[in-house]
Amino acid sequence: MNFSDLVQELNTGTILPEIIVVVTILGVLIADLILGRKAARPIAYFAVGGLLTSIGSLVLQWHVANPIGFLGAVSSDPMSIIFRGMIALSAAVTILMSIRYIEQTGTALAEFIAILLSATVGGMLLSMATELVTIFVSLETMSLSSYMLTGYMKRDPRSNEAALKYLLIGAVSSAVFLYGISLLYGLSGGETKLTDIAVAIASQSNLSLGLLVSLMFVIAGIAFKISAVPFHQWTPDVYEGSPTPVVAFLSVGSKSAGFALAIRLLVTAFPLVRGEWTFVFTALAFLSLILGNVVALAQTSMKRMLAYSSIAQAGFVMIGLIIGTDAGYTSMLFYLLVYLFMNLGGFICVILFSLRTGTDQITEYAGLYHKDPLLTLCLSICLLSLGGIPPLAGFFGKVYIFWAGWQAGAYGLVLLALVTSVISIYYYIRVVKMMVVKEPQEMSAAVRAYPRSNWNLPGMRPLQVGLVLMVLATSLAGVFANPLLTLATESVAQTPMLHLAATLQVSAPQQDQTPILELID
Repeated sequence: MNFSDLVQELNTGTILPEIIVVVTILGVLIADLILGRKAARPIAYFAVGGLLTSIGSLVLQWHVANPIGFLGAVSSDPMSIIFRGMIALSAAVTILMSIRYIEQTGTALAEFIAILLSATVGGMLLSMATELVTIFVSLETMSLSSYMLTGYMKRDPRSNEAALKYLLIGAVSSAVFLYGISLLYGLSGGETKLTDIAVAIASQSNLSLGLLVSLMFVIAGIAFKISAVPFHQWTPDVYEGSPTPVVAFLSVGSKSAGFALAIRLLVTAFPLVRGEWTFVFTALAFLSLILGNVVALAQTSMKRMLAYSSIAQAGFVMIGLIIGTDAGYTSMLFYLLVYLFMNLGGFICVILFSLRTGTDQITEYAGLYHKDPLLTLCLSICLLSLGGIPPLAGFFGKVYIFWAGWQAGAYGLVLLALVTSVISIYYYIRVVKMMVVKEPQEMSAAVRAYPRSNWNLPGMRPLQVGLVLMVLATSLAGVFANPLLTLATESVAQTPMLHLAATLQVSAPQQDQTPILELID
């Protein structure tokens, strides 16, 4: 292979968005070294600009002729473009909500941003990886950066405890996942590309026990990243103890990368055991929907309530993965897009409240409407959207998920999701009721001391900009849902990976599989 052929095979343009983020990391570190903390805010805006530039380069890749890069290690197909865009956008909004928060704690903002961008690069590469080594390196890049972000408040015991728990459980999860893909590598005869692994396994006439063990270990690693029950133990403690901007990124960026990994790895490498892994994910979805929504009812902390809400939301998204149709994948993408808007908006409201009161207890929100009606309105919109109240974006996200599941025959799963969705409305509306219904004499001590001029305080502008953007997106994405749905539909139709898996299933020898939809019925 000559040099020109090598350049063509590498096709480095596929990772141009990630290169832009890496250059942004270097720019942040160099600027911080030269200018110091006095330029923290301009450095933060520079990082946001880099992320927006990366998103712009993703748009230009939508109709690229050859999406395969680095000798088949990555694929910049339309589905990966949407996932990478979600991760980059969540990082940009997280930086906006971090500026005032990190400044108030007295820690270094530039270092925080550099670590956050490193996690972003890992998540973006994970969303497009089509080869085992690339998958694991990307996963660990994102995971290690997330551990550091969780414990960034070094003088806060809760942050240290959260980071330690996250690190220990995450290390075990990574080891289990690595063992699973190592078994997959051996069973496929030494292949590392997902499509080659699928072809190698399809040529075998009998499924081996090793393949099923590999599948279980891989699912365990994925379930940890998306906070699916019973691999959710880290989520409440990490959400409560971590800096709130970090929690926001983990709940959206990390979760999106986890679902991108689930689709790419399971659909491409394990098409012949689809009955087995859909059965397992059905059980995970059942548990996540029930435990996430029921336990959230008893929470007294906003961050812990949103943690269990995140677990439940993962259960809703898993419905699209389980049914495995184009409509299912489309509804997954749409739901994750709107979840980004409403969840980040909710966390910005939590930050704005905690910056002025120093607490995140739900009871302390009592009577907030009388002191800050605008913040009350924004938080109410985000929470009601998470609960699926029309005409907000969350309602249409759930409708599309439920309709795709019903069309595929997953009646039992859809009915459970409907019931638990009704349960979720209670704990979301409880917060809204706490803020709005309470009379002035019933205001909490935190709200009594709450300044009426909160929105005019210096340093709050980035938070306010981020909140307005997220609330507008949450409101308008419901009313004008068609463009986002069309985008998701086109990305699924134009992603060869999904259709290649179907071809392999048809052409492979007949094997014993469990029809999961019969079990759901």
